[in-house]
Amino acid sequence: MSEWLDNLIPLKVPPLEHEQLAGWRPTRKAAEGLGCRLLADQRIEVEPGVSLSADVYIPRTPGRYPAIVQCAAYTRELHTAGVPTGSNEIGCPPVFTGRGYAQVVATRRGMGRSNGEAGVFLNPQDVDDIERCIAWAAEQPWCDGRVVMFGTSYYGMTQPLVAVRRPEALKAFFCNEICTDYFRHLLHFGGVFNLFFCNLWMGANFTPALFSLRVPPVVRALLSHVTNSPLKRFWQPFLMKRADALFRSFMAKTPAKPVREWYANWMLDAKSRETSTLAPGPSKELGRIDIPFVVVQNLGYFNLHQYGAYDLFRNAATPRDRKWMILAPPRYELPVYAWQNEALAFFDHVLHGADNGYAGQPPVRYWLEGAERFEGAADFPVPGAVARRFFLAPNGPDAATHLLTETPPENGGESRWAAVPLGLPLLGGFDEVANQILTFELPIERATRLAGPVSLHLSFSSNEIDSYVVARVGRVAADGGYHLLSLGAMSPARRLRDSARDTACEIVHNTSAPMPLEPGVPVDLAFSLTPGPTELRPGDRLRLDLASRLDLLRRNVSNGYVHFDLPGPPYLARNTLHYGAGSYLTLQETPAI
Repeated sequence: MSEWLDNLIPLKVPPLEHEQLAGWRPTRKAAEGLGCRLLADQRIEVEPGVSLSADVYIPRTPGRYPAIVQCAAYTRELHTAGVPTGSNEIGCPPVFTGRGYAQVVATRRGMGRSNGEAGVFLNPQDVDDIERCIAWAAEQPWCDGRVVMFGTSYYGMTQPLVAVRRPEALKAFFCNEICTDYFRHLLHFGGVFNLFFCNLWMGANFTPALFSLRVPPVVRALLSHVTNSPLKRFWQPFLMKRADALFRSFMAKTPAKPVREWYANWMLDAKSRETSTLAPGPSKELGRIDIPFVVVQNLGYFNLHQYGAYDLFRNAATPRDRKWMILAPPRYELPVYAWQNEALAFFDHVLHGADNGYAGQPPVRYWLEGAERFEGAADFPVPGAVARRFFLAPNGPDAATHLLTETPPENGGESRWAAVPLGLPLLGGFDEVANQILTFELPIERATRLAGPVSLHLSFSSNEIDSYVVARVGRVAADGGYHLLSLGAMSPARRLRDSARDTACEIVHNTSAPMPLEPGVPVDLAFSLTPGPTELRPGDRLRLDLASRLDLLRRNVSNGYVHFDLPGPPYLARNTLHYGAGSYLTLQETPAI
């Protein structure tokens, strides 16, 4: 009776209008039209007396199918309802089952219908439990013994964690927007605690009400018909314009006490890797991964997910012709339904040997802003790219638009900007007497393609013992429209390099060893900005902006970007940029195709 009621109303498949394929179309499918049936609240024993709850979606057509296992920290009670809380990172089950895959959505210990006591997120016990979920799925009568993984954010981050363990049944994975070093990718950005993201993430997902939430499957299915009705085209744009307000409402909520305790550790005590309760992440073990995978990175993300994709793609031991990386355009959607068709084409290729065109896809596909299309490359950084160095040069008063030049300025000089901690009240007209942004521009005289690592070197001083430096690179089109390309940030007092952790796209600092500034004494800063492939055309301008607060330079979610404010700078200060050979922006110019 329960199974009949659970399947009384079929889930409504949403229009897959978000990014689904990176510049190509599969030529065939391994299967289609197989339907969907839910087996709700299946119990997966992970140790005596402890079991996880999983919803299992299988094709309605009887058979044995590969299983897609998905594990995260969230309640799954509204995942398939299409309710825009931001935590639907599993995709839409009928999309997968219709194509011949079973989908297992498990909830970690202590959350929702799963029992047991949970430790801090992404801990080794979680990984043990995921391994058991994979083994359980492989043994079920509806599974052919092969397991893959798919998912976004937390559901993506668990995939490399378990892949380094090499479970026998795990054959491939497809992860979207991940971190590999949790201390620097999740907790800290340039030495500053990722406060606003943690407030949102914990407030949106881990309140007592969400731990105890129970929504019958038939109600979820009914809600999916409401949220995915034709009216979606009217309410979704309205919602996206108000996404920042929605995020602020989540930040104001009170998570469960254990979650608040972890948060307090991350904010107050985790000044070093050694004092953080959060697990380190799989970065140092990626060489143990040898199965096929695809990793996707949204180029509009900054301090939510960045750099993990590049780390995984470069350092996993998977053969070069069995791993792919997609750098996707800056687009955002609630819930996250992206990349399901791409994943299915990948799984069809890897598991069924489908001659669907995936074998011919280049190892890297990246969105080329300005050209508005995907380009292919054999690697990232793009082979054959040439580093171009643009020096910062003065052009009048501090508030003027300064220059980016091919040669360093001969006469040196300096420009200053004001650093004001986030949230402090200021007198009206303050920016007229103390600019908070420095701007530099380069007119583009010939067509230029840029794709690869972006880094900034500055000769910098402050009249305080620390500050914060935020850098933004953008393209100003000939019509005056601004297009954000890249962001980076660092605490000058945490400038000590940790070169052993560097990757091809990321300069890493040992933020555990602060070196306070001596007021007025210049130091050399070097830090990475996010890669931002673009095509520059004559009439465009390349723009670099410097400030000390992210909120002065970021874009909002309604524009497709996910940038959360950071609690910096720590002091009221006057910062100084010293011109010369030590202050320059480095970009990678790629050959024309």
